[in-house]
Parts: sequence; C-alpha cells; structure tokens
Amino acid sequence: MTTAAARDVECASERVAAALAQTCLHDGPVGLVGLEIEAHCFDIADPLRRPGWDELSDVIAAVPALPGGSAITVEPGGAVELSGPPAHGVADAIVGITADRTVLKQHFAAHGLALVLLGADPLRPAQRVNPGARYRAMESFFAATGSAEAGAAMMTSTASVQINIEAGPRAGWADRVRLAHALGPTMIALSANSPLLSGHFTGWRSSRQRVWGQLDSARCGPILCDNGDDPAADWAHYALRAPVMLVRTPEAVPMTEFVSFADWADGRVSLDNRTPGEADLEYHLTTLFPPVRPRRWLEIRYLDSMPDHRWPAVVFTLATLLDNPAAAQIAADATAAVGGEWDLAARAGLADPRLRAAAVTCVTAAAEHAPAELTDAMAGLLADVEAGRCPGDDFSDRVVEHGIPTALTQLARSQA
Repeated sequence: MTTAAARDVECASERVAAALAQTCLHDGPVGLVGLEIEAHCFDIADPLRRPGWDELSDVIAAVPALPGGSAITVEPGGAVELSGPPAHGVADAIVGITADRTVLKQHFAAHGLALVLLGADPLRPAQRVNPGARYRAMESFFAATGSAEAGAAMMTSTASVQINIEAGPRAGWADRVRLAHALGPTMIALSANSPLLSGHFTGWRSSRQRVWGQLDSARCGPILCDNGDDPAADWAHYALRAPVMLVRTPEAVPMTEFVSFADWADGRVSLDNRTPGEADLEYHLTTLFPPVRPRRWLEIRYLDSMPDHRWPAVVFTLATLLDNPAAAQIAADATAAVGGEWDLAARAGLADPRLRAAAVTCVTAAAEHAPAELTDAMAGLLADVEAGRCPGDDFSDRVVEHGIPTALTQLARSQA
C-alpha cells in the first residue's frame, strides 16, 4: 500500500465523523413530539409466568385498530412497546398514545394478560423470549464482555417511557442538548418507579437506571464532552470511539473483544475481512444507548415506565421544560447543581433534598403551561414531588404489606 493510500485509510474515521456530525441533528423548529411506552406483560392469574413469544405474537396479531396509530413491538423479555407517531405538541401526543394504550390493555386483559407500567420487573428472573437474531447476538456479546447479568436485565427486565422531540434550530443545539442532559437526574428522581428487580428490593429508587449504569459507559453513558458546545461533534466522537457490538455477516455476529468503530473504519482491525460501509455505521448506531440519543431528533431515554395516572404529567413536564423558552431557562437554573447526579438520582430519588428542590421548581414551571385536561395530573405530580414521593413508593408500600406476588397481581388487575 502506498503512503497516500495508507493515509487515506487512516482518515476514514475522520470522514465518517464529519458526515455523522452533519446529519445527526435536524435544523428546524421545535414542536413535534413522539412518545414510546414500554409495559411488562404479566399473566394476571400467575405473575411468575412469563408469556412466550408465540403467545404474545398471537395476541398482538388480533389487536383491533389503534385510534392513535401507534406501532406495537415486543422487547427481548416480552415487554410490549407502543410507539406513537409524531404529534403537534406534547398534549396531542399524550392523547393519541393514551387512546392506544386503552385499546391495547383491554385487548390483553381479555386474554388474561396485563401490561404493567413499572421501570423494572419486580418478580421474574431475566429471560429472553424474543427469538430475533439481534437479541441472541446481544446476549452473547454481554456474556463475552463480562456484563452478562446487567445486559440480560437491561434487555429483558427494564421498561421506560421515551420522549422524542425535535432538535430545534441549529443555533440553539448546544443549550438544548445540554439541558436535556442536565434534566436527566431530576427527571430520573421524579419518575423513579423500579424499587425491585428479580424478586428483591435493590435499595435504589430506579433499579432500571442502576442497571443501565452498570453497562459500558462508552455505549450507555452521556454523549456530551466537557463543554458540550458542539453536540453534533460530540455524538460523532462518541459513536466512533464506542466499541462495535455486532457485525452483520449478514447474520448478527457478536464481538468478543473491544474494537472501536474508528479502529475498524481506519483499518487497524479487520472485522469480517473488510472495512465497514454505511450500512455498518447505521447498524452500529442502533447498538448505542446513551440517555439522550441524536437521531436527527432527540430521543430521551431516561424515564422509568410509570402508572397511567403519572406518566402524562411527567412527559408534559419534560417536553415543556425543553420546548418552552421561559420554562427552559428556569429548568437550566434549577438543575445546575444536580445535572451530573445520575447515580444519586437513581439511588435516592426525591429523598435527596437538592433533587427534590430542583424537581419542585421544574414541575411548577411546567404546570403554568398545562392545558385544562392535564391540570389535575400536574397538581398530583407536584404534590408527590413536594412530599418527596417517587411513583415507585406506592408499589413499595404494597409489597411491604402484601408481598411481591400479591402486590403485583393487585397492580396488574388495576392496570388491566
């Protein structure tokens, strides 16, 4: 290979990074909002039983038309996800996916199944039921890289509410992405709804966030560099230095050692006897799970799955704090002192006085912009936040009084 050719290969990752930085965020107005809600599927009569793939597929195949147009997918452990289409504003997004969840949970209840909104499975051990090759390969990757337990729990025992918002005008990207990250600990604290995992109390208000924190920070940690002045470049840097998880050959083949995508692109390591193409980059990006993920829009992934009486207020709060300029400034000031407290938020929740103070300020600011149909929900959220109560505290109280199976059965029946 000539010196010029070698230099061209070595520059490949730089070209990939530059292209990725140019396309990862869309320059445009804010306003469109999409929601995704994951729910654990339980047998109402036998909460220890995990419904299998064929059973879930048959039930989903017979679901009536969903009025809000959401898509239905099944997570590796059998959790059922609703993904709503983009709506013009968070209030409309809430209305649409609420209607779809009502239809879906009634349909599942008719088959003896409940779609339970908790951030982590409180009873059953981790178990994959989705037979997809991607998930088999991910399971093998986690086992080979020393994170089998956390990887299995992440894939099969956690559930979240995800909010997708526009990146906004280019001039505001840095402030907007910084705020989306700074809000993370406060929003984790007020959404924490996973005090148990696999049959025991973990000592964390958000066991879901704890699980994510146990995984590789190069794949699951925040994307921002020290100053966060160029989030597009930060994402490109993050993606290129992240280890390759799977290589399509065309089946998904798991990696068993650390190889960054940059090393593969620059030819320092050859995977599948080749350098990566555009499809390999796109696939690699789907294996990265930061709490805020650029996908032209911003995919915010740090909320626990929460009860139907609580998640609309939490979702409205987060979207308003990001999309409303006045509320955004209040949120930036309120979260400045706790913007890096990810583990503290997951462990202590609103019991931490600084996180509680930030949450009270943020919810109060968002409530000023709530439509009439969300007034009661916002008032309920604010009351709980002021009292230092997370969504999962009610379930913890049930478990202490009745034990896990009975408490879960009660919750399943109430959410069916």
